[in-house]
Amino acid sequence: MTQELFVAEVTRTTRLTPGMVRVTFGGADLAAFTTTGIGDEFVRVRFPDASGHLRLPTLDEAGVWHEPEGDDSHIEPYTIRHHDRAAGEVTLDFVVHGHGKAGAWASAAAPGDRVAFNAPRGLYQPPTGAQTQLFVTDATGIPALARLAEQLPDGVQAVAAIEVAEASHRLDIGGERMQVEWIVGRGNGVGPSAITEALRAMPISAECYVWVAGEAGALRDARRYLRHERGLTPDRYDVIGYWRDRQEEWLEHYEALGTDTLTALAAIWESSDDHEQNRDRYESRLAELGL
Repeated sequence: MTQELFVAEVTRTTRLTPGMVRVTFGGADLAAFTTTGIGDEFVRVRFPDASGHLRLPTLDEAGVWHEPEGDDSHIEPYTIRHHDRAAGEVTLDFVVHGHGKAGAWASAAAPGDRVAFNAPRGLYQPPTGAQTQLFVTDATGIPALARLAEQLPDGVQAVAAIEVAEASHRLDIGGERMQVEWIVGRGNGVGPSAITEALRAMPISAECYVWVAGEAGALRDARRYLRHERGLTPDRYDVIGYWRDRQEEWLEHYEALGTDTLTALAAIWESSDDHEQNRDRYESRLAELGL
């Protein structure tokens, strides 16, 4: 049976920039951790609760997970930056910006601190033969983008645009494999996102593949541009929301919608076999609800 939950212990941390810290994990569980090999693969990280204790769900005989009673653990997805199977280590890079529970934890992380995470999954899936690949993201997508650049197939022409809060948050990524443009002072909670602007400036064609990641609200226009203005087919793009600005306020509004509205929203995803059409409807309804 495949292991579904891994407890990981901090072995070391490295400050990459003023806005990003690298945390490397080890521990007995990680000897069984396996990677998908997909460049943007991620795990859902369970952080310690408010008292500093790592509380884990339990698995019953029927294979159903049960959360601890009264659990307030914070759970958030993070990209696997590196997996060293021989050493039994997994490395995650965290954006740290003075707010957010995960970033605060990573800023203070020390050897011996523990988290838990599930098996990874990835979303990057370019069509066969996509020789031009375009990438646009904010700081949260840098770890995935750096790994994707390292794994690009030979012959692929890659261009990336990355928005960061400050010039000091730039990293040396891409090398000769990817042409990178840095957009400073936009998105990332410090200003309006430039992601859609960056997409409009890129040489998008029906034959390329486009990977976009960042703040969920900012990506609505980006996805609308790719799907409806440029007419790309769903296999030619992935638009991935990595975080949401003012998430606690958004969740409070969402949870206050009422049972009927929430049920109707959930039903949209089953309304047709066309996932992207369902996503159109879902995002349109959220916008109508002020979300």
